[in-house]
Amino acid sequence: MKEEKLPVWDLSEFYESVDDVNIDKDLQAYEKKAKNFCKKYKGRVKDLTIDEYLSAFKDLESLKRIAGKLGGFAHLNATTNMLDTKATALYQKVEEKLSEAGTNLVFWSLEYNKLSEKKQDELLKKIPQYAPYLKRMKKYKKYELSEEVEQILLQKDITSGSAWVRFYEESMSRLEYEVDGKKYNDAEISKLCTSKDEETRLKAGRELNKVTRDNAYMISYCYNMIMKDKAIDDEKRGFETPISARNLAEEVSDETVNCLADTVKENYKNIAWRFYKIKAHLMGKEKIHYWDRNAPLNIEDDREYSWKESVDMVLNAYKEFSPKLYKIAKDFFENDWIDVAPKKGKRSGAFCSSPLVKGHPFLMLNFVGQKRDVLTLAHELGHGCHHQLRRNNGELNERTRMTTEEVASVFGEMLVFQSMLKKAVSENEKIALLVMKINDMINTAIRQIAFHFFEKRAHDERKMGEVSHERLSQIWMEEMKESLGPDVVVDDSVDYIWGGIGHFFFLPFYVYAYSFADCVVNSLYWLKMQNKIENFEDKYLELLSKTAIGDYDDIFKEFGVNPKDKDFWQGGLNLIDYYLNELEKLVYNK
Repeated sequence: MKEEKLPVWDLSEFYESVDDVNIDKDLQAYEKKAKNFCKKYKGRVKDLTIDEYLSAFKDLESLKRIAGKLGGFAHLNATTNMLDTKATALYQKVEEKLSEAGTNLVFWSLEYNKLSEKKQDELLKKIPQYAPYLKRMKKYKKYELSEEVEQILLQKDITSGSAWVRFYEESMSRLEYEVDGKKYNDAEISKLCTSKDEETRLKAGRELNKVTRDNAYMISYCYNMIMKDKAIDDEKRGFETPISARNLAEEVSDETVNCLADTVKENYKNIAWRFYKIKAHLMGKEKIHYWDRNAPLNIEDDREYSWKESVDMVLNAYKEFSPKLYKIAKDFFENDWIDVAPKKGKRSGAFCSSPLVKGHPFLMLNFVGQKRDVLTLAHELGHGCHHQLRRNNGELNERTRMTTEEVASVFGEMLVFQSMLKKAVSENEKIALLVMKINDMINTAIRQIAFHFFEKRAHDERKMGEVSHERLSQIWMEEMKESLGPDVVVDDSVDYIWGGIGHFFFLPFYVYAYSFADCVVNSLYWLKMQNKIENFEDKYLELLSKTAIGDYDDIFKEFGVNPKDKDFWQGGLNLIDYYLNELEKLVYNK
């Protein structure tokens, strides 16, 4: 990558450093406000006037802002300094203090859910600006426990589930990998796994798997504790299956998610198997290795993109789609809202974090100048723009619903890909782009569902007792072989890769949200390609503004699609089939 100064985010708008005295002042303020809230409203929720409800909501919003500022700084600072004990200690301290003070707020939703249906309906009519928040509280009524138990669970979380997640993440960030005598961190070794050189890919992949296998006892123990902790919580609350709690948070039924997963699984052969056969042909092989799946083709240029080039490509694609979206996006590059380069102690991968509803998001990347890094930028920028479009929803109404969180990000990638494809001149360039995009779509729509089935099986078996790392690896291998098909070699160089997939640990059953969003985006983009929706761009931005406060039926109504319908999911997968057909025409000269 060309030498250039890469942006680093500036967290001073929160606090100057981990030693900032205002951190303790805000922690004390949060504790005091939480106690006062409890003293003022506990035991009185059923008798409050409308004005008192409004006052209580303002107090809750104030508490949420303080917690967002504290938690946001502690988390963002720690993710780029995971080897700094002061940074990680602050993160733990903030988590503990907020959790402890938060026990004073537990009574609120419990007392609200004891109100009569008539009283709740009356509140919805008189204070409609808080309707999404009130409706969401009501959905959890069936699964709430006593105030005493809720307080205990909240306090214990920092030494149980959350503690194991923290231990896992910090332990993984400390691992080192060695290829040809050179040391790498996890972000760097992952990049080597997509090298154009086959031997480098295989060495990096084997090393990644070996180090994970060497730490399998620690990793599987963490996973078992996280699964058991979740199972206890699920059982006490009355959730029917391990995935039910996640589905409630996403506001989708178990049946809808099963429909998505089953529909995708039915398409393994027509999409994933078919694609990897084509890729093997393009690579001149009878079969490709697992570590060849994301490999660039020899016909693909291996140029590196500068940060400026990448920014220009992404912003131009956004602008071509919608000047309004472009205007929102460019703010991220005119301010210190992005942390770009990989470094030792920095968490791998990429994410967008929005600590404050009325504030701006922060993007974290591990940019090294590959073409995929350009698309990752487009992806995370999509998240950032999505948040900016939702800033006026209200602090209590706003929340994260993973299934729609990924819509804007995946759509952002699609915009940049289409821009690249339009500008492609040679046949080889078009083939390389189509292979890259189809590969990414399979990783999102198909592979994440294979992850989903791994999680389901792991959590189901955990009910019977601790699941050994050998058994987890066996389940992993079975799901990988079934989803990838006969033209991909899945051997013992990949049997412990499950241990490095963080979503299994810090957000169980999150993975299906990627497939959900990919199919949504594909369906929407297919409608755009066919010019079936008037004013598509404006309607799309309007959809994004409502994803946290609207029901699925409402937000997709303008597009004439229904997520409850199996044909909806198949429609999303049909776009991948369309690209596969285009690829086959180019490859086989059909």
